[in-house]
Amino acid sequence: MTVEAREPVQNDVLFEVKNVKKYFPIKGGILKRTIGHLKAVDDVSFNIHQGETLGIVGESGSGKSTLGRVMLRLMDPTEGSIHFNGTDISALKRREIRPHRRNMQIVFQDPFASLNSKMSVAELIEEPLLVQTSLTRTERKEQAIEIIEKVGLRVEDRLKYPHEFSGGQRQRISIARALITRPKFVICDEPVSALDVSIQAQVLNLMKDLQDDLGLTYLFIAHDLSVVKHISNRVAVMYLGRIVEITDKKSLYSNPYHPYTQALLTSIPVIDHGQSSTPRPTKIKLSGDLPSPADPPSGCTFRTRCPLAHDRCSVERPELIEKDNGHYVACHLYT
Repeated sequence: MTVEAREPVQNDVLFEVKNVKKYFPIKGGILKRTIGHLKAVDDVSFNIHQGETLGIVGESGSGKSTLGRVMLRLMDPTEGSIHFNGTDISALKRREIRPHRRNMQIVFQDPFASLNSKMSVAELIEEPLLVQTSLTRTERKEQAIEIIEKVGLRVEDRLKYPHEFSGGQRQRISIARALITRPKFVICDEPVSALDVSIQAQVLNLMKDLQDDLGLTYLFIAHDLSVVKHISNRVAVMYLGRIVEITDKKSLYSNPYHPYTQALLTSIPVIDHGQSSTPRPTKIKLSGDLPSPADPPSGCTFRTRCPLAHDRCSVERPELIEKDNGHYVACHLYT
């Protein structure tokens, strides 16, 4: 990995998430009545500043992708508010949110599944302009060619179809499609997890270059902590629908507070050629599996797997508090 996150130029808050919840009803019985709720996102709050990359990490089922979709209003929140660029988009109706769509985009994990195989690259990239702008056909073509070149694809390949490209090239097409409307904010949902390591580095470098060139702000969702470390300015750790720790990446990777974060960091594979004098941290093994978000444990949801859990953890939910300057953690060990 050669990519390295740069500090955001501004400190203006672009996205503000306040006490957001997303519950899915569980139906049962002959009448299909609601008998419970799956708590995919459970009372999450944070800000994203203009020009920064906020990474979100956690196991599968922690609610990362659901949170991203709720932020873009691809799903409606059950509770809470979402402010984008000063506007409470969580209070807007579907038709009212449309003018904001061009400024909020998403890059999905699987580019082949997210791209219509029956459309050419030119059609795929120009489609958002056709829907959201009044540009002429010539103007749409000019902008498409410009963004195709920016993402490192050949202009002459724009008449080809997705199946004619490699995985890394298809992801570049997805990135071009997301950026064609010149958005301010982009959610990257596991954008490199399906790619080879060598291709991952190329795509990550491309995303950083595009961020600097176009003034983008990213929410980068991933399960690979080494990838998140290189591209993010700050990192939030999610567990069972809640943020358990959030801080700048240097503090998180050098001095993690939450036992879950510590366990995740010790699970990162390290290639040791016997030349390093720095002792490797002892790997923390978590017992049990991730509990069901339909029936989360009482108190601290991590207590059933935590090696440091005590009586208070089972009866009282820890709040996300600021332990150090900008370093927030939700754990009774620090309260």
